[in-house]
Amino acid sequence: MTEVTLPLTINDALRQARALGLDRLDAQLLLLLALERPVQDRAWLLAHDQDALAAQAQARFAALLARRAEGEPLAYITGQREFFGLNLAVDPRVLIPRPDTETLVNWALELLPAALNGSAPPQRVLDLGTGSGAIALALKAQRPQLRVVALDQSEAALALARANADRLGLTIDFRHGNWLDGVHDRYQLIVANPPYIADTDPHLAALRHEPLQALSAGADGLQDLRTIIAGAARCLAPAGWLLLEHGYDQAGSVSTLLEAAGFSQVQSREDLAGIARCSGGQRPG
Repeated sequence: MTEVTLPLTINDALRQARALGLDRLDAQLLLLLALERPVQDRAWLLAHDQDALAAQAQARFAALLARRAEGEPLAYITGQREFFGLNLAVDPRVLIPRPDTETLVNWALELLPAALNGSAPPQRVLDLGTGSGAIALALKAQRPQLRVVALDQSEAALALARANADRLGLTIDFRHGNWLDGVHDRYQLIVANPPYIADTDPHLAALRHEPLQALSAGADGLQDLRTIIAGAARCLAPAGWLLLEHGYDQAGSVSTLLEAAGFSQVQSREDLAGIARCSGGQRPG
């Protein structure tokens, strides 16, 4: 007697994914991608859990599961990541935006008034190492009156950041540059989420799919932070602020560097996990 193979249902597919170790959300998002449905359609999956999958959808789902099982980040597979309420396109050209970085954005917004006197010139903000444009775009979305300049040494990253800005309808002045080299203007605020992982840190292995140049920063992870702190004062307007994201155990070192460079009001801010994630200070003098 010929054995009859029943078609794979949506519920069967999700069970397969869970058996491979994927959590429920990852499994649902990958299945929606395989079905070519919006990622917001998770409720649709629940309502159609006994629907049979077409052969092509099954093949696409199997390929997506294989990529995830190899450790490829979900954001690269889906091609998007939400950051501060914005849906950003991401791919291996850029670091995936993390919720921790929203700590930096929130701090920056505290320093930037929601509205300016009509006669006052717009405040200028410089985002160093913009990557996908996450920080610059979040600030511009929240404070439309800002003039935001965003730099990155990677032309490939800048191409993606510009595409994000165009899609979101936000005007950012994107420029190619290595940190503060060639920066001659003065800004009320400079923000940066630079590489801050030591070259020999074992955690880099788990981040192998993301661009190494956006992660690794010398023997102690402070190489790029030192460079930015050393050059920031000349690029800040009077009373301007420098805000930096750093590693979970680097707040003390970064604060010491800021104080040694003459910055005042040096302080740190904690992320949602209670870890000192960002440090900053006001322009010397």
